[in-house]
Amino acid sequence: MIGLGEWRRTDTRSGISLTPARALSAASRAGPCDARGGRKHRGGERAVRDDAAADAGAPVVLDLVHLGLGPDGHTASLAPGDPVLDVTDTDVAVTGPYQGRRRMTLTYPILNRARRIVWLVTGREKAEMVARLYESDRSIPAGRVRQHAAVVLADQDAAAALGRVASRR
Repeated sequence: MIGLGEWRRTDTRSGISLTPARALSAASRAGPCDARGGRKHRGGERAVRDDAAADAGAPVVLDLVHLGLGPDGHTASLAPGDPVLDVTDTDVAVTGPYQGRRRMTLTYPILNRARRIVWLVTGREKAEMVARLYESDRSIPAGRVRQHAAVVLADQDAAAALGRVASRR
């Protein structure tokens, strides 16, 4: 059982653990980027990933992953067309620009090792993507997340297209 003091909260938009000490430590290791946004030297993403692996043991297996679903099928900062979708040799990667930001994201290997995934989806604009998620449509980023241990919590608007999917089966 994990005590409340051991919980960690992260946000993929910052990509850094939200505790002040970890944020300062990660930022100090980040180092400069080249013109494409890649690291010029070891630091940043790799250092944060290595610290996380050392803290948790390797390979990291998460007990629970909470994911959302975007109207374009993105999840966990895994956006359509981003090269990070093809990353298979690391659990954490830095994305290309998406909605004006570069983000640090979990990659498919660690997401697909998770013991349980909970999706929370709201809004009519996501109804088509919920149906595609249900069908494990690999053409959208969310469709590449393993579904055998997943639970989807969707409001009525987001679940609106599921009736069409069920009738096709």
